[in-house]
Amino acid sequence: MYFQQLKGRNSSLSYLLGCPEQGRAIAVDVVAYDEAWFLERAAEAGMEITHVIDTHVHADHYSGGRDLAERAGATYCLHQSNHGRVEYGFEALADGERIRAGTVELEVLHTPGHSDDCICLLVTDTSRAPEPWCALTGDTLFAGGVGRPQAPGRQREMAGRLFDSLHGKLLGLPDWLEIYPGHYAGFACGAGLSNKPSSTLGFEKRFNPKLQISDRDAFVDFLTGAVPDCPHGLEEYFARNIAA
Repeated sequence: MYFQQLKGRNSSLSYLLGCPEQGRAIAVDVVAYDEAWFLERAAEAGMEITHVIDTHVHADHYSGGRDLAERAGATYCLHQSNHGRVEYGFEALADGERIRAGTVELEVLHTPGHSDDCICLLVTDTSRAPEPWCALTGDTLFAGGVGRPQAPGRQREMAGRLFDSLHGKLLGLPDWLEIYPGHYAGFACGAGLSNKPSSTLGFEKRFNPKLQISDRDAFVDFLTGAVPDCPHGLEEYFARNIAA
């Protein structure tokens, strides 16, 4: 399996993964102005980008996902909850759906909490094993932290949904599963993030303080009290990312 991580603006992390043998690739959480990097890396590996996925509509940077999809002739994907919210067409992803790029398979996990549309992607290299190798966790789970509930006036509700997503979708997966998040330290909308841009689920379960809290109400109290308010000015990113 081909796998590349790109550090971008606002401490963001983007991904290109695929199957050089069958010439297929998928790009995830592309930041605006990084599109050429994805096209160049894919071409070097002899791959065609067939899908471009945003794990949610971003509010901390301009997305390059739609632009890359257009330039590559690929399908642009978001979670289905964005119907009626964004002003453009996309392929709607549902919980449990699977996307193939040669021998690489991505399973969609709907993990609301940071936002209503957040997803994680379980990655399996079927040429090696039937079990997932890693998860792209977007803004749901970070090395050292978890997503910040970003819905104004709904922070407690969304913190509770995040608890349900973490405990219902992610924490029951094998401890050896590698996690690759959407941000690392320096992310303006998070707190306690590590500068290490990856981790394992077992390490986070053992050392991530947010995951030590097993009571839902206590988690909501902790998260809404510990995570700083979102900086001003991010509304422009979100508005641009939903506009046609």
